[in-house]
Amino acid sequence: MTDEIIDIDSMLQHVGNFNRFQLILMLLFSAINALSAFHYFGQTFISVVPEFQCDTRNYENISATGTCDVEILENDTYVNMECTTGWIFSRNITYGFIGIIEELNWVCDDNWKPALGQSVFFIGSVVGSLTLGVLADFIGRLHVLVIANILAFFGNITTILSNDVTVFAISRFVAGCATDSNFVMMYIIVMEYIKPSMRTLGLNLCIGLFYCLSCMAVPWVAVLLGNWRMFLIFISVPHLLVLGFYYLVPESAQWLISKGRTEEAIQCFRRIATINKKTVCEKTVDSLRRFCSMHVSSKQTNESFFGLLKTPKLRRKTIILVFKSMVMTLCYDAISRNVNGLGYSAFIIFTTTSSTILPACLFILAVQDKAGRKALASGSLLLSGIFTACSGVIQAFMQNPEPTLIVTLAVIARLGINVAYNSGAQYAVELIPTVVRGQGVSAIHVAGYAASFFSPQILYLANIWKPYPEVILGVLLVLGAIACLFLPETLNRTLPVTLKDGEEFGEGEGIFEFACCRAPTESMTALNPSQTT
Repeated sequence: MTDEIIDIDSMLQHVGNFNRFQLILMLLFSAINALSAFHYFGQTFISVVPEFQCDTRNYENISATGTCDVEILENDTYVNMECTTGWIFSRNITYGFIGIIEELNWVCDDNWKPALGQSVFFIGSVVGSLTLGVLADFIGRLHVLVIANILAFFGNITTILSNDVTVFAISRFVAGCATDSNFVMMYIIVMEYIKPSMRTLGLNLCIGLFYCLSCMAVPWVAVLLGNWRMFLIFISVPHLLVLGFYYLVPESAQWLISKGRTEEAIQCFRRIATINKKTVCEKTVDSLRRFCSMHVSSKQTNESFFGLLKTPKLRRKTIILVFKSMVMTLCYDAISRNVNGLGYSAFIIFTTTSSTILPACLFILAVQDKAGRKALASGSLLLSGIFTACSGVIQAFMQNPEPTLIVTLAVIARLGINVAYNSGAQYAVELIPTVVRGQGVSAIHVAGYAASFFSPQILYLANIWKPYPEVILGVLLVLGAIACLFLPETLNRTLPVTLKDGEEFGEGEGIFEFACCRAPTESMTALNPSQTT
């Protein structure tokens, strides 16, 4: 026993890898899910577009009212004139909720202002994810988690003070900077401290329940609070509670060890053992020290994201992950926001489609550890692509298609993209080597958020030809499904720690080789057969 080498996953077994501490961690992750859902989709409802028309009560000889102009009878001829008397808003479809568009009259010639706010939010997401992702590999996951949530607080609070487009745009940029890092850093910490066989259950149970319920609640909390300023206060203040995570959540031990800070990692494990009421002997601790000294060099502690692009095999995997992230994030955002023009209230459509998050996560729980990451990611993207494209085809060739049919297709498409998005997040975290995991995962997500910038533009194409968005999204999803076939399986395999591990990981695997088709002994093959997870 004295010569035994204890790696990180083995050490976790000694201190408890699914016990009291892990349950606390999952509870805190659930809270992060709720905060992330309100932060991300809250912007959709503060900028909700109500029904409106020109206030024509002071006009005479009015022929008709429009949304941006009015026709007035002059010299027996109807003249199209600009509406100058203001707007009358109907709150029927918004259930009485007053958004920023209604309060500041951002309609018609000013309708670019809320659209600008959403676009700037995505730009902030790109800048914030990239910057905070780099910081995560220098100062740690926990620090960046707290910083991101504080940015979310300040971004939303300053939005409340917006009375002009400049302040609004700057505020949404700051709020956007928090997006992704305010969720992913906690995701990484939870994933690393839960035993591999329970990762899928633990992560997806939290996402499925709390993210789903929070998304479904977003529009109705807005309705309950009545106006966008009160709604943003409700969204913002809970982010301050994340400051308390410094007392509850340990830093990532894998990150500490990858940075040569072995003693700090050992203290994290001792803390976990205390919470789980486990006793760890010094021989075990010394074995972990030997493992760290053998496997972590000073060169490895200074690796950057660009190390993923230096070698051909790891570069190929990284590029595929980037493309997959772009497709998934763009389509996830577009399908989630495509709630108008379906014959029902946007509030109801959003809640209905959001309800698919829980079934998606339950499906992942039931299937992912049997079918494997690759099969699930590719299959779910293909499913979503087919149903999204079918919706477009039906709208193209059927006059006045039944709204229920279109909504049904939209729900199935949302279900598929939810499965892909949630399983894809774990897939990327598992494939990126630990030494650059923060930067790598953040850079991949940055590419996704950069692609999301085009989501409003794709949805706008419906004004030119109604099926355009569905057809474009369907094609992209199918291409994403094909790309996933060229990634290696991670199920029951030791995750790569160094860039060398990442280069060798999964090589020799066929594109149609899935975990569900392997014999049990084959699926346990790892970089080091003695260190399977």
